[in-house]
Amino acid sequence: MIELPVSTLYGPANLPYGVFSAPGDPHRRIGVAIGDQVLDVAPLADSHGAAELVPLLAGPVLNPLLGAGRRAWTELRERLVEWVHGPADVLRPHLLAAADVQLHLPVEVGDYVDFYSSEHHARNVGQIFRPGSEPLSPNWKHLPIGYHGRTGTIVVSGTDIVRPCGQRRGEDGPEFGPSARLDIEAEVGFVVGTGTRMGEAVAVGDVAEHVFGLFLLNDWSARDIQAWESTPLGPFLGKSFATSVSPWVVPLDALEAARVAPPPRDPPLLPYLRDVDDRGLNLELEVALNGHVVSRPPFATMYWTAAQQLAHLTVNGASLRPGDVFASGTVSGPEKEQRGSLLELSWGGTDPIPLLDDATRTFLEDGDEVTITATAPGTGGIRIGLGEVRGRILPARP
Repeated sequence: MIELPVSTLYGPANLPYGVFSAPGDPHRRIGVAIGDQVLDVAPLADSHGAAELVPLLAGPVLNPLLGAGRRAWTELRERLVEWVHGPADVLRPHLLAAADVQLHLPVEVGDYVDFYSSEHHARNVGQIFRPGSEPLSPNWKHLPIGYHGRTGTIVVSGTDIVRPCGQRRGEDGPEFGPSARLDIEAEVGFVVGTGTRMGEAVAVGDVAEHVFGLFLLNDWSARDIQAWESTPLGPFLGKSFATSVSPWVVPLDALEAARVAPPPRDPPLLPYLRDVDDRGLNLELEVALNGHVVSRPPFATMYWTAAQQLAHLTVNGASLRPGDVFASGTVSGPEKEQRGSLLELSWGGTDPIPLLDDATRTFLEDGDEVTITATAPGTGGIRIGLGEVRGRILPARP
């Protein structure tokens, strides 16, 4: 077996999938993160007599593998574990230093849905915008609320984000200009593998047959644009300008040790949303602004699970396609230091967030860089990494 750094978050218990290109070669290939290296999977599979897997690993995106279904996912993961534990000299010709490769958007996203599934986040936002009123809408505990996003502006980690322009509320009517309340939302995105036909619904207990894995997601949000446009409908231009995702897709099979019971539900749920097993996930997120950690949101507190989100997304017969993405919504915990957006951390801009060197922020300024990382329990008592999603704010374009 190859030697791995002692502190690695990318050991054999993880093996996340991504898309990379090597120096001097623009061809995009499927890779697996192992330690501080990237494993070029297709030629390795071909050299080990797994020719049937090679077409699924040819690139330039993960969609063929996603669409192959759970049996293929399981077979490939079993082979990868075997190969990684095998002789180092056999594996070494197919390894590249992670620092030397370029990582790309791992999937061609068909549809994108973003949910609103943290009760702590929903209550915080309700209190900020509707002080003195009930923070949760009457339907919030009965169904996972969500909206359909824009796939064309989903970008891989490291892509710069141009400050969006749009309409916002002014003292004498609407104004136009760059957003002055640019924000982040720390989220987890779930990547669909096996699709469905129109008219079919996915049961809560069948999530593992349709979800391949997950990655980190930053739902960049222009709060001033969003506030002006969101009456009576939901997010539109305040969200659609950019969504960043991490380059590594961690398979669900790597997260069995991270499964936990979700929070208690009250009132009782309708039958199609009732839990059949523990589908919460004990993920620990971390949000850094210009290198300073400002929040550590706990994913285990999320009220609605991915299984319930998928069941609700499809209960009306909406179809799924390989590469579809649905996101958790902002991850926030009960404590101030666990809030997953600047809107909450600064309490609507009234409580500046302390950074390094006596700097503070309420919302993002040009040049700011946000990095979201996460880890989870893995098999054998170790922790595994979900990578990072990073983006830097550029000034609005003239």
